[in-house]
Amino acid sequence: MRALFSYGIALCILLVAGAWLATGTLVIGGNGPGKGERPVLAVIEGEEHGPISTRLAEAGILAEHEADHSLDPALTIAQRNAEGGSGTAQLQSVRTTTYVAQPMTISVPLRGRTQAKASVGAVAETAGIVDVVHVTKGQNVAVGEKLCTLDQGTRAAAVAQARASVEQANAGLTQAQLDLETNASLRERGVSPANTGRALEVALTSAQASVTAAQAALENAEAELARTEVVAKVAGVVQDPVAVAGSMLAMGQPCATIVQLDPMVFIGQVPEARVGLARLDLPATVTTVTGQEAQGKVTFISATADPATRSFPVEIEIPNTDSAIRDGVTAQATVNMGSTAAHLLPQSVMTLNADGVLGVSGVVEGKAKFFPIEIASDTREGVWVLGLPASIDVITVGQEYVVDGQAVAATNVAPEKAAS
Repeated sequence: MRALFSYGIALCILLVAGAWLATGTLVIGGNGPGKGERPVLAVIEGEEHGPISTRLAEAGILAEHEADHSLDPALTIAQRNAEGGSGTAQLQSVRTTTYVAQPMTISVPLRGRTQAKASVGAVAETAGIVDVVHVTKGQNVAVGEKLCTLDQGTRAAAVAQARASVEQANAGLTQAQLDLETNASLRERGVSPANTGRALEVALTSAQASVTAAQAALENAEAELARTEVVAKVAGVVQDPVAVAGSMLAMGQPCATIVQLDPMVFIGQVPEARVGLARLDLPATVTTVTGQEAQGKVTFISATADPATRSFPVEIEIPNTDSAIRDGVTAQATVNMGSTAAHLLPQSVMTLNADGVLGVSGVVEGKAKFFPIEIASDTREGVWVLGLPASIDVITVGQEYVVDGQAVAATNVAPEKAAS
């Protein structure tokens, strides 16, 4: 009996629940607003307003459910408020801050490396055996300092012989001058024939030519002797290759290689988007990976771009009097390319419009307006952006709830308060 009683109660509860559910509405999703909603009894009867539905409705048991087709589900909340609002509707409250354009320093960072101003080979101008090497690798040398001395061989004897030839030519010149003067005196007194003077004048000219030739031969001999001393033409640091004493140096073969480290050159590349701002003599700060820092100027801007990177090679010269900055060190340069008018904004005010364009929302004559921006630089203080009016009221709170052209109730606050 108890089991039958329990089953009976359960059946009654089931029938009551089924009757209650039958008075409801079946919602079929995916069909749009108002298109997927049907009364449960209509589904059971297979038609709208069947006999059961009619009798239940007349008895007041079945409630009618009317769909609200006045709202478009594709609209945002802000768009629904703007479309359905009346003149007495409450405006969207936003908070704005006035930002004024200010000069922004355009600094372009460049990555590159240091390079010696020049690498010069101190070559021998004559052939000979190396007698003495005066320098070692890594030694700093000045202009004119001796690097190598070659064996003089017979060059000193050739200089002595050339000097003797000069003295002999000078003696012949003196004698020819004396003969001409004596002949002139005799011709004045009528002792010597008048036609003898011409021959002595020719002899004097020949003696002068002999002196000139002898002097030139002496200078050549002395120059050849001086070539046995190989000296530094530039100041710098001695590098390989360095000649070895006792080895044979041919003409044009280097005695040593000198790397010119002052000034040092930084080699980097400017992006094509910024090359229009680049010009010679712009100030730059170069910092190496070793922590060394130096100030320099732009000395070269390439007229052609690198085909692989579409960037333009540039060179910056920096002083290196103590040769502390080495050749081939990775470095970074910051080139100051001038300034332009920009706005310093916090990142929180930036937003995207419906087309995915980055910008900020401002208030113009009581209505929201979207302004596209271009980020120029990102700093700890904020983001420098371009493309805004000189003065603009930027929405700092509520920009995500308004659309372009929507009337708003704006409250302007000072930048200090907005930042806090």
